Amino acid sequence: MALNRLRQLSSQLTGSSSSPPKGGLEALTQKSPDDVVFTMAARTPLGRQYKGQFKDVPIDELLTATFKAAIAKSGVNPKIIQDVIIGNVQMDGPNYYGRAAMLAAGMSHETPIQTVDRFCSSGLMAVSAISNRIRAGEIDIGLAIGFEHMSQTKPSAPGKMTEGTMCCQEAADSTMPMGWTSENVAGDYKISREEMDKFAFLSHTRASKAQQEGIYKDEIIPIEISKRDPKTGEVVGKVLVTTDDVIRHGTTLPALLKIRSAFPQWAPSQTTGGNASQNSDGGAAVLLMRRSKAEELGLKILGKHAGTATVGVPPRIMGVGPVYAIPAVLRQVGITKEDVDLYEINEAFASQYAYCIKVLGLDVEKVNVNGGAIALGHPLGATGARQVATGMAELEKRKGKVLVTSMCMGTGMGAAAIFVRE
Repeated sequence: MALNRLRQLSSQLTGSSSSPPKGGLEALTQKSPDDVVFTMAARTPLGRQYKGQFKDVPIDELLTATFKAAIAKSGVNPKIIQDVIIGNVQMDGPNYYGRAAMLAAGMSHETPIQTVDRFCSSGLMAVSAISNRIRAGEIDIGLAIGFEHMSQTKPSAPGKMTEGTMCCQEAADSTMPMGWTSENVAGDYKISREEMDKFAFLSHTRASKAQQEGIYKDEIIPIEISKRDPKTGEVVGKVLVTTDDVIRHGTTLPALLKIRSAFPQWAPSQTTGGNASQNSDGGAAVLLMRRSKAEELGLKILGKHAGTATVGVPPRIMGVGPVYAIPAVLRQVGITKEDVDLYEINEAFASQYAYCIKVLGLDVEKVNVNGGAIALGHPLGATGARQVATGMAELEKRKGKVLVTSMCMGTGMGAAAIFVRE
């Protein structure tokens, strides 16, 4: 797709030349017994890849701990959960890990499990898949888990592809390292290094402030993991983890501007370790059910899932995904961007984050208000579910109504979802 066509489509999708949506906020906030609601949205603490609090914790132990914490937080008998879907990107044999972890956590063998992988949206896809099963009448209650242990898995990458496939330019672009797509977005749309670092600085400072003020406590479920001897690796006890160790307190803009580029082969190269999402370990969980089921169980309803949209974009600029996904989901549920109280947009790279904010015309004071992936890290499969926990906790504090979550995805895609606070 030519760049001018891309810009034209962006303008159309953001509403500058389209008719007002049908339905509106009043219709969106109406309640029905068949609504898909959630009674829990929480995340584990996050750990820095290779250097953080989970680096020596085996995959199955961290996943089991995530399940245990989620079940405890949910307040329901796990035997009534009718399906579990995990969003994950990098685990080998994810269904084996997931099945073993849920059973070890005390769930019934009668409950089935599935793993979904749609790159960075995998956690959101787990939420949407459970929601869709409830809407279809197949189940009444299900658990969505987003999970990634990047310290214990290898980065996913395509195998060698044939010449017949790679002769298609967009096919070749879809295998491009995602950091290169950040450089493409910065170059194509004239996003400067200084602008990228300013957005990164905002993320770092917001996350630092949020942690210091205890804001994350409402979204974090503590997890218990094994304590190991640093020399022998032997288990010597248990430790309860309650906070993130990924946040880089004291980050300054001058320091960010001095960081060397990650891709020196690009000229100019503007993506750095300071203005891109860091890799991290952790999970998140969302318990969804039909409204009538939640009322039957006497559970407090936090909100409802109103809809999800997924789109495709040119692979070489995959970071622009939210520019298309957000307007698509707004149209789907019949509201405008002005009806949204908070946005959680994944900060894969500052270049694409800055571009999405500018093109969509969003108020940055409504977006990632407690920091995003540049500061908190981006545990690939967990992020889509983590955004729900983070966004809904803040929405509750502000007594707002509408949350939009969104992210770009590897190979050139975008996703967005809308959640409405009860």
